[in-house]
Amino acid sequence: MEATAHLRFARISARKARLVADVVRGKRAGQAVEALQFLDKKSAPMIAKLVESAIANAEQSAKLNNRELDIDALVIKRIEVGAATGLRRFRPRAQGRATPIVKKTAHITVVIGEES
Repeated sequence: MEATAHLRFARISARKARLVADVVRGKRAGQAVEALQFLDKKSAPMIAKLVESAIANAEQSAKLNNRELDIDALVIKRIEVGAATGLRRFRPRAQGRATPIVKKTAHITVVIGEES
């Protein structure tokens, strides 16, 4: 059984979020949350909250389907970080010009399932 959680339009670039995602990919869910507590990256709390949400989704799904779920056996099967549309802003420059600034955002998806 698998459960997913999505975070859309997170205010961080996908490249920076992937650094944290690579740390927890393939780990047990409990170990991942614990490891994320000690990472000094902006995306670490975002991904930790997302993993906790995926765990809660798995619990809820198991409860609705009358199945037993061992939370300690949940593993992060897949974690994807993709670029989302950026927030477009403009910075005034010399001689009345303006230059664009794109504030990057990311979509993060976590899929957890029982260890096989």
